Amino acid sequence: MTDDLDAFRDLARQFCEKELSPNQQRWAAQKSVDRGLWNKAGEVGLLCLSIPQEYGGGGGSFAHEAVLLEEQAASGDSCWGVGLHNAIVAHYLLAYGTEGQKRDWLPKLARGDWVGAIAMTEPGTGSDLQNVTTKAIRDGDSYLVNGAKTFITNGGQADLILVVAKTDPARGAEGISLIVVEAERDGFRRGRVLDKVGLKGQDTAELFFDDVRVPTGHLLGEVEGHGFLQLMQQLPQERLLIGIASVAAMELALRDTLDYTRSRTAFGRDIFSFQNTKFTLAEAATETRVARVFLDDCISKHLDGTLDVPTAAMLKWWSSDRAMRVIDDCVQLHGGYGYMSEYRIARAWTDQRVQKIYGGTNEIMKEIIARTL
Repeated sequence: MTDDLDAFRDLARQFCEKELSPNQQRWAAQKSVDRGLWNKAGEVGLLCLSIPQEYGGGGGSFAHEAVLLEEQAASGDSCWGVGLHNAIVAHYLLAYGTEGQKRDWLPKLARGDWVGAIAMTEPGTGSDLQNVTTKAIRDGDSYLVNGAKTFITNGGQADLILVVAKTDPARGAEGISLIVVEAERDGFRRGRVLDKVGLKGQDTAELFFDDVRVPTGHLLGEVEGHGFLQLMQQLPQERLLIGIASVAAMELALRDTLDYTRSRTAFGRDIFSFQNTKFTLAEAATETRVARVFLDDCISKHLDGTLDVPTAAMLKWWSSDRAMRVIDDCVQLHGGYGYMSEYRIARAWTDQRVQKIYGGTNEIMKEIIARTL
C-alpha cells in the first residue's frame, strides 16, 4: 500500500457503499447489475485501472485492481463482474492486441460504453480448454465463428467477447486462437442468464455463435494458433483475482460473525463467551491471517513480475478452500439465521462455493503444482 493507493481505497469504498451495497437484493432478482453501473464506474475512473492512460485507462497497477476488488467484497457485493472486465478482458487486449485494436476497443471498455467478457467454457468442456469445439474458420478476409459457450460472466450484457475457438481443428491446442466478437454482429445470440446457487446477481449467460462473420483483423495476436499459450499466460492473474475475492470474503465473514456473536445471547450470556465460539473464531482468524499474508506476497510478486504459474495455482486452491471452511464455520455460529438469505453470511456461503470450481478447478490446480514437484 502507498498514499496513492490509500486515497484510491477511499474512492473505491465510497463508490461500493453507495452504488453496490444497497442494490444486492434487486440485482439478485434480476440476475444482473444495472447496465448504467458500468458508465457510472467509468465516469469516476474505476474501469481499466491498470491499463495505460493512452488507451483511456487509469494508468495504475494491479495493486489498484486488488484494492477495488477488496472494497467490492467488503461492501458485500458479489454481483458486479468488474474484476473480469478490468483485469482479464482488458489485459488480453493490452497484451496481445494490435495498436489499432487497443486504441479502438480499450477506451470503450474504460468508459463503460462496452462491457467485456471472455468465452472459454463450453457445454461439453470445462477446465479442458484444449478440447473446445467452437470453430473460427477463415472465409476470405473473414472468420466464420460457430459454437456455443456457457457459464460466461458478463455474458448477458457483454458488448465485446473474447472467444476461444479452433482456427485449425486438426492441430489440438496449437489450433486454438482468440477471436474478438462484438455482440452486435449477425449470428450472435444470447441464451439464458443462468440461475445459479450463489452469485445470484452476477450476469452469467449462455452464448451462441451461428456463422458469425468477423474480419480476420479480429484475431488477437500476430498469428493463428497462439490462443492456448495466451490463455496460459493470463490465467495466473485470473487465479490471483480469485485469491483476492476469497481472502476478502474470509475477512468479511469473520467481522460479521464477531459482531453477531457479541450481540446475540444464549443461556443468559453472549454467544462469543462460549469456549466453542472463541476456539472456532480463533481458528478462523488464524486461517484468515495466513491466507492474507500469502495473498499479499503473491500480489507483490505479481507486481514485480515474479509470480509463477504453480504459486498462483497454490494461492487459488488454498485460499478458495480455506475460505469455504471459514465461512461454513461462521454460518454455524449464526445458527438458524446463518441459513437465511437476508443475512450476508448466508450469501457469502453460497457465493464462495464456485471459487473452488472456476478459474480451473482446485483439482486442476493441484495437478499444475504437482508437475513442478
